[in-house]
Amino acid sequence: MSISGRFVLLVAFGVVPTVLFDSAVALVCWLLLVALLAAADLLMAASARALTISRTVPARLRLGETVSTELVITNTGRRRLRALVRDAWQPSAGAGATRSAVSIPAGERRALTTVLTPFRRGERQAAGVTVRSFGPLHLAARQTTISAPAVLRVLPPFNSRKHLPSRLARLRELDGRTSVMIRGQGTEFDSLREYVRGDDVRSIDWRATARRNDLVVRTWRPERDRRVVIVIDSGRTSAARIDNEPRIDTAFESALLLAALASRAGDRVDVIIFDRRVRGRVQGATGADLLSRLVDTMAPVDPELLEMDWDSVPALVRSVTSQRSLVVLATSIDAPGASHGLLAVLPQLTRKHTVVVSSVTDPSVLAATLDRGDRSSVYRAAAAERAQLDVARVSAAIRQLGGDVVTGAPADLPPALADTYIALKAAGRL
Repeated sequence: MSISGRFVLLVAFGVVPTVLFDSAVALVCWLLLVALLAAADLLMAASARALTISRTVPARLRLGETVSTELVITNTGRRRLRALVRDAWQPSAGAGATRSAVSIPAGERRALTTVLTPFRRGERQAAGVTVRSFGPLHLAARQTTISAPAVLRVLPPFNSRKHLPSRLARLRELDGRTSVMIRGQGTEFDSLREYVRGDDVRSIDWRATARRNDLVVRTWRPERDRRVVIVIDSGRTSAARIDNEPRIDTAFESALLLAALASRAGDRVDVIIFDRRVRGRVQGATGADLLSRLVDTMAPVDPELLEMDWDSVPALVRSVTSQRSLVVLATSIDAPGASHGLLAVLPQLTRKHTVVVSSVTDPSVLAATLDRGDRSSVYRAAAAERAQLDVARVSAAIRQLGGDVVTGAPADLPPALADTYIALKAAGRL
């Protein structure tokens, strides 16, 4: 049971007879009258338990998009329902108006629409619908919560897909679909053509030259069907927010762009989300199915507040492939102490694979180094300089152990990682 604002105002109005008659009996009589009216109103209210509720909710949408959900309420009772209905979605579902006043005659139904604009990735849930059924006087109500569970999966936004067309154009150049040809270690032979000024003399095919009595050079294209293994760190450091975005979301954006690019290049992509256990794995998918499975796997994953188990990563990579691959480690390299586990296992990976460590940097740290207007700013700038030196030390250690490092702000890291992949492919290192 609940009471309305009308009931409170009616009780407060009892001060009038109390003042006029200057008697406590008048006040008691007034309160009894109000209580009787409320009880009668409550008895005439339709039962909220006589309602049936159904939902229509889309299965999924991308973060930042807006979707409408429909709630259908059917009054199976014998009285008109005058109610206030609250559709209880999680706050992160970004529901607009969640409370609606309805009037449903007996035997009829009404549809209520709730507009959702989620601001967090993952599974956004609605547990139930709360109904306050008022009587004709609107003084008191019967309140019931009816179970009507619903789940809306919010996928990563993949904002970095805007960089895909330009990177695909560069891949087409490498693949020999334009007049640009490359020569690099580990590339596949494509065709023969006449020598032109500026060609690498090492590309001259002397046997073909002898047969044609003219200089002929070999053209090459990047090898296809290479393996790309992306390991995303979902440990505690991935929970930090950089530029109002969790590190793990930036890692997801980078992995999606790289996976789309490598898949178009004919390479096989496998993605593992890991901290001390495998939180998500996508293997064996290609084409459009690859991105669909990736976003579905990434959507419900949140960082765990525990240390990353780097000792298990080499075995994890071996479980995916035994051939030479590009291994991308999406993690944090902010502090030497936190990166000790990564540096310890890196030689095991670089011995057989090409390893790239991808880490997001905080643009506010760079901005802090430039602001030295007062004493507190100077101390802040010193701390920011120290943080940048730590990143530089870890990056130098990774390169010394045979790996490559890609860093950047949340908006810059995905295209930077894609550019590194293209550069490695052009150099024949895949």
